[in-house]
Amino acid sequence: MVPILISDMYSNAMQTTSIYNTFGIPATADRYLVVSRETELTTLLSDPSFCQKPFLMLGGGSNMVFTHHFPGTVIHLENEGINLLDTSTSHDDLLVEAAAGEVWDDFVHHCIAQGWYGTENMVGIPGTVGAAPVQNIGAYGLEAKDIIHSVRAFEVGTGRERIFLNEECRFAYRNSIFKQELKDRYVVWSVTFRLHKTFQPNIRYQALADALATAGIATPTPQQLADTIAELRWRKLPRPEVMGSAGSFFKNPLVTSEKYHQLKSLYPDLVAYPAPDGYKLAAGWLIEHTGWKGRSMGRCGVYDKQALVLVNLGGCTGDEVVALAEAVTHDVQVKFGVTLEKEAIII
Repeated sequence: MVPILISDMYSNAMQTTSIYNTFGIPATADRYLVVSRETELTTLLSDPSFCQKPFLMLGGGSNMVFTHHFPGTVIHLENEGINLLDTSTSHDDLLVEAAAGEVWDDFVHHCIAQGWYGTENMVGIPGTVGAAPVQNIGAYGLEAKDIIHSVRAFEVGTGRERIFLNEECRFAYRNSIFKQELKDRYVVWSVTFRLHKTFQPNIRYQALADALATAGIATPTPQQLADTIAELRWRKLPRPEVMGSAGSFFKNPLVTSEKYHQLKSLYPDLVAYPAPDGYKLAAGWLIEHTGWKGRSMGRCGVYDKQALVLVNLGGCTGDEVVALAEAVTHDVQVKFGVTLEKEAIII
């Protein structure tokens, strides 16, 4: 067995996270491969023996919880490169391609420094660029689908290249075709984003607008917007280098308008947001109001600053994380009649 996710031991709930696994859970696999060149990937994917065993694509390991030995190959993409492709699509548009192995937060800051605008609201999200279209990552009023132009990927079994335009990716809330019909059938190699030369701050998210108003910033610069969002993020989420977690562990559940109004009549302070097919409920609010915020089960707990986050309190296992998640899900279902869906991926 090859150890792939070695993390330092915790001491008083503090740790130095593994670069492969932000929850800090040790795990092993039959084989672990680092791929940084396109020819390495296409050769691997076209090898008939490769397809005979399961494989797992690993970026930053920020949304994965390992519960057992992985009986196959873990592929860790470390390709690099951020390139301005085209400035002629319109007077204001820019097409920027980023390699899947680029760290997402580094990409955001690079874009700001270059004067390529549109990524600012997703500053601080852990993980790599390659995960952005798969998860349709998002934060503070922006999702990856809003800025992705296309995705370049290679087919498992043949190594053939395919370009997926935005509409072909079938983006949905924390979802895409790469998590559904094409799961384990394509490997994302790079992503092209449609950004802008002119900065137009996106402050539709109420907590962000309030934070800017409190700071006396009426018209934020790109850096001010990014800094404000980063401050908001780390005020309620644990930094990976301090406490292990998978970030937001649950998705905010979507319910019908009828269900929303039923809950609102019972719980006037219910936090929810209008959605195309009803309402999106704040999962953190639901969890907190079942009494789980700040509680623990074994060596895993619900973060005391944001109930949406499960944390490693010191040497927890993947099974302990799953047990806590199931207990929280059960209590939310019993009290509110709402089913929580995991955003974290259980391996």
